[in-house]
Amino acid sequence: MKEKGILNSEISKRLSDLGHTDLIAVGDCGLPIDSDKKIDLALKLGEPKFIDVLEILLSDFGCEYYYLAKEIKEKNPSQEENIKKLLPDIECEYISHEEFKKKLKDVKFVIRTGENTPYSNIILRSKNIF
Repeated sequence: MKEKGILNSEISKRLSDLGHTDLIAVGDCGLPIDSDKKIDLALKLGEPKFIDVLEILLSDFGCEYYYLAKEIKEKNPSQEENIKKLLPDIECEYISHEEFKKKLKDVKFVIRTGENTPYSNIILRSKNIF
């Protein structure tokens, strides 16, 4: 049995399949996600929290770049601050929420959380491990 890292078997398997520049996403409970790409962790409204899932994911995933909806700056600045604390030296690109939803077509998978605060969504680009 696995003792360290992410214990969720689906997430662990999919992370192992990623290569450099592949995209993945973590989203709130309202983000529209294709069912074939969705890994659903939502248990109830608000649980698990987006930032908790992101923090655990980043302990097992190397990120070189990420995307946020620019609306997060005005509608959820505390969540933006929390994200920046977890990714302090990683470049961020802000795009409109509409562009963000279109970009989801390019991700390998999306982890759905129970988060119920606006614009608590991120797209992460995988870094090279060597």
